[in-house]
Amino acid sequence: VAKMSAPTMQERKACWGARDEFWQCLDRHAEDASKCEKLRGSFESLCPQQWVKYFDRRRDFLKYKKKLETEGFQPSDATGKS
Repeated sequence: VAKMSAPTMQERKACWGARDEFWQCLDRHAEDASKCEKLRGSFESLCPQQWVKYFDRRRDFLKYKKKLETEGFQPSDATGKS
């Protein structure tokens, strides 16, 4: 059974740095992940798998939140129909 230990401060900094570089690449290339594959690999290798999943969801949430703030709420066509 593999015991998951908490990452050291250096490991956390390396993970966050890799995440930030990957996210900046996505921002520069309009979310085209194919242009950022090398950085994605680095991000995945430097961060625990649970963190990668969390950060992926967090990025999606932050983009959604930013869209809400700039465009406002857009109800879907299915909302309110019975």
